[in-house]
Amino acid sequence: MVIGVGVVVLRLHGNDSLKGKRKIVKKLIARLQQTFNFSVAEIGANDIYQRAEIGFAVVGNDKRTINSKLDKAINFVEDISIAELIDYNMEIIVI
Repeated sequence: MVIGVGVVVLRLHGNDSLKGKRKIVKKLIARLQQTFNFSVAEIGANDIYQRAEIGFAVVGNDKRTINSKLDKAINFVEDISIAELIDYNMEIIVI
């Protein structure tokens, strides 16, 4: 079993409320879930208006496939232009 985990840190320009942040984060989470069938959640920076940390995970049986899916998800977040990607981290765990 291969588990792929990713974390993206985003900057939300021009956002001045938690309501605005929640709208952006929910939209991004839904798009990641629909496009890649990942488990996705906001995992940090909950009270900061202009920053979001989103984590996602996927399970499979091939390390190369999982790595490819994680790369595509990071590129997707960067290309979607909802928020600026300022940092990301990926990890692959083989059990």
